Amino acid sequence: MFNLITKSDSNVKNDVLSGITVALALVPEAVAFAFVAGVDPMVGLYAAFMMGLITSAIGGRPGMISGATGAMAVVMVALVAQHGVQYLFAAVILAGILQILAGVFKLGKFIRLVPYPVMLGFVNGLAIVIFLAQMGQFKVLDALGNSEWMSGTALYIMLGLVVLTMAIIHFLPKITTAVPASLVAILTVTGIVHGMDLDSRTVIDFVRDMLPEAEKATATLAGELPSFAIPMVEFNLQTLYIILPTAIILALVGLIESLLTLTLIDELTDTRGSSNKECIGQGVANGVNGFFGGMGGCAMIGQSMININSGGRGRLSGITAAIVLLAFILFLAPWIEMIPLAALVGVMFMVVIGTFEWASLRILRGANKEDGFVLLLVTGVTVIADLAIAVIVGVIVSALVFAWKHASHISAKTRIDDEGWKVYELDGPLFFGSVSYFRNLFDVENDPSDVVIEFEGSRIWDSSGIDALDGLADKYQKAGKKLHIRHISPECRTLLVKAQKFVEINVNEDPRYKIATDKLD
Repeated sequence: MFNLITKSDSNVKNDVLSGITVALALVPEAVAFAFVAGVDPMVGLYAAFMMGLITSAIGGRPGMISGATGAMAVVMVALVAQHGVQYLFAAVILAGILQILAGVFKLGKFIRLVPYPVMLGFVNGLAIVIFLAQMGQFKVLDALGNSEWMSGTALYIMLGLVVLTMAIIHFLPKITTAVPASLVAILTVTGIVHGMDLDSRTVIDFVRDMLPEAEKATATLAGELPSFAIPMVEFNLQTLYIILPTAIILALVGLIESLLTLTLIDELTDTRGSSNKECIGQGVANGVNGFFGGMGGCAMIGQSMININSGGRGRLSGITAAIVLLAFILFLAPWIEMIPLAALVGVMFMVVIGTFEWASLRILRGANKEDGFVLLLVTGVTVIADLAIAVIVGVIVSALVFAWKHASHISAKTRIDDEGWKVYELDGPLFFGSVSYFRNLFDVENDPSDVVIEFEGSRIWDSSGIDALDGLADKYQKAGKKLHIRHISPECRTLLVKAQKFVEINVNEDPRYKIATDKLD
């Protein structure tokens, strides 16, 4: 629908301008997620700065933006409410250590196990979540402090500015690509609002709405450099018992969202990032966050899409975004507070359009109903629950669907060879789902004295298949008949117990199955 993705190579100008654009969009997101987690807005801003800087510098995916995220913020709420922010910092450090270990032990490769329909559901679900998150900007507080939808002139101004922002982002690249369209849109709309003195909510209005009444008048995004401090918690097993569950969930959610975002950017840019290196980068960033008063985070698909759309491809784009964000906090807070929320909403709406995988609608109309079901399931769970649960559910359901579809795919052609032996030529996988079908293929009682099982067109996938073959060998042995097993892989042969002595070894013909390595990660 919209040509939002460009595949131009990285260059300094594009990376710097794109980084500035991303920094502008990071401010309200970081503030909002800080309030979700129940911590001070500066904790969210510090997290966005440190996550963005460190992951861009040492992570495995140039061009990807990390910061404070909603997926991780919701996990923090209970810990902060019950034990305070210092325990959150300790949990973030522990989560970082777990993520570093995941990278060291090269667990990032397991992101390959996420099926394509799950990936599509993840992308579409996040697009919907980003869209729904912007709806809150169309609400205002009444005299009693209750939230209500905009109406009248305020609504029309908001909608008009949002549409103007989207129009600039869509049409400007057709005229020139010298500067990021999103940055031009934000600056243009900001100039119009303040030049014409329009009554439009700004970033500082958003911050004030979330603060208690007594703090509204002094609300500001100005701050100082984050400072090093060891979390003020007791270093004992009781503290570990408190923070470990939260740390594990934070580590998993952070890695899942980051690695799936990495995979998405790989596809959009026709390049390849390193999943294991990204695990280490995310872990180091979260560890530093815990020591410098940040709430931690992970990759942000919305801001990453803004960066890619704006031409950011290299590490410099993420580093620029982080440094500019810090400059906002230290020196330019009054200017950032003036940005109309409508401009940022318009940018995020264009991100939604570019993020949603419109081609997935063809899958829903296609003949493969199982993939369509998984896609819708993951999309729905992402919106209703969270990303980690959605991906785990999607992978499990996809695995069950795969097992069900392939359980009945094993079959055998039988023939009598020149020596009078009966040959079973297997076709299809032998695993836990097809074991019952496999057993029904054989007629032990009526077979001749010599029986051949030919595995050239089949493979044993798990221990259930090994056990089924051992059991079949035992039946033929008890019936006084000789079994011959051909073309079975060396890996499977070593696992056989009762059937191993019936295997006929042919080094030149027996298959050797390879596994994926970590060289590309």
